[in-house]
Amino acid sequence: MPYVALVTGASSGFGALTARALADAGHTVYAGIRQTTGRNAPAVADAQSYAAEHGVDLRTVELDVSSQESVDAAVAEVGRIDVVVHNAGHMVLGPTESFTPEQIAEIYDTNVLSTQRVNRAVLPQMRDRRDGLLLWVGSSSTYGGTPPYLGPYFAAKSAMDHLAKSYAVELTRFGIDTALVVPGSFTSGTNHFAHAMHPADTGTAQAYDAFYAGLMDDVGKALAALAPADADVREVADAIVRIVDTPKGERPFRTTIDPANDGSERVSDLADAVRADFYERIGMPDLLTPRS
Repeated sequence: MPYVALVTGASSGFGALTARALADAGHTVYAGIRQTTGRNAPAVADAQSYAAEHGVDLRTVELDVSSQESVDAAVAEVGRIDVVVHNAGHMVLGPTESFTPEQIAEIYDTNVLSTQRVNRAVLPQMRDRRDGLLLWVGSSSTYGGTPPYLGPYFAAKSAMDHLAKSYAVELTRFGIDTALVVPGSFTSGTNHFAHAMHPADTGTAQAYDAFYAGLMDDVGKALAALAPADADVREVADAIVRIVDTPKGERPFRTTIDPANDGSERVSDLADAVRADFYERIGMPDLLTPRS
């Protein structure tokens, strides 16, 4: 069944790949991109070229997830939305102490508050129709390994994960489904590290160099060594397509794609089982499955 899907943060990386994969699967896809007439104009042109070359319904829409006004305008322009892919995110690199509180607030805004803006714009129509899917792109760091110098990003992605779990049970009686896709470390195929935020407090960051010089290069090499040579970032987009195409009520709650196998899946399987058991024990198992 073809759906109308809105993908946030779709100028590059997971978002761009997901938008194209969903369009290839026959869905109408709106790639949410900010500054469509400015710095991201090339991404818009690439999406338009892809749609023409492959004969798919891939469109772009101006969407800055940091602005409720922009989000509301994008949702109004799209109209009916069956699937939201919460993909927009921002990486950081540096000692946690050297980021100002304002910078950490910005990271939380992009990775957590942005989903609230989009939900508040889209959920009224989904609740009216008693149907829809929220698909959240998380991080294996929430339950798996957490390399240093990425602390604010990991904290924000963990917060998003917990927000998604709360939304899941609050929306099932409206017939709205929830799924989390959890990518692990992909050392190529995305622009996460190239676009990462760096510390504003450079003096404090330099103080760490005496003991941690070259740390991120070492971490990058170690992660690359853990992942198989054929690890392909498109596996994340393919997993999202499979989930979208699965009938409501049968979709997996969490899907992990982790080439480095950092332990996330082992821990999240247990955490999600405890979550399900809790709702059974309090006599509310219906909250775990969207109402048809």
